[in-house]
Amino acid sequence: MYSKILVALENKATDEAILPHVAKLARLAGSSLLLVHVADGWAARNYHHLKLNESEEMQQDRTYLEQRAEALRKDGLVVGTHLAMGEPAKQILDVAEKEGCDLIAMTTHGHRFLGDIIHGSTISEVRHHSKVPVLLVRAPER
Repeated sequence: MYSKILVALENKATDEAILPHVAKLARLAGSSLLLVHVADGWAARNYHHLKLNESEEMQQDRTYLEQRAEALRKDGLVVGTHLAMGEPAKQILDVAEKEGCDLIAMTTHGHRFLGDIIHGSTISEVRHHSKVPVLLVRAPER
């Protein structure tokens, strides 16, 4: 059914909502997971163009991805990581295509109106432009 699942992580507490779902799905389907975080700060958006060094935030993001991956690997799952840089929706879609992912999993925050405009643009772009199914898991309210 799904051979490779891209899991978009935010490096926030909301990631706790998606990880149990994708771990269970990966076990059931025999899928591998690709944990992706998109660093989108100034240094990340200009990293390649200006040949910058990784910022402290980018290094922390890379460490976070590896820690999450290692925990899933200990549960017997095949897990890769990818730290993308730039505009989140575009990067998620590009990585999914380049890596041959057949499902994209993300958390949604359940915003309304203004919150959707500010926070929901990544999900909206991904779900409207993805060539593969998108699994959305609602994160608990704060």
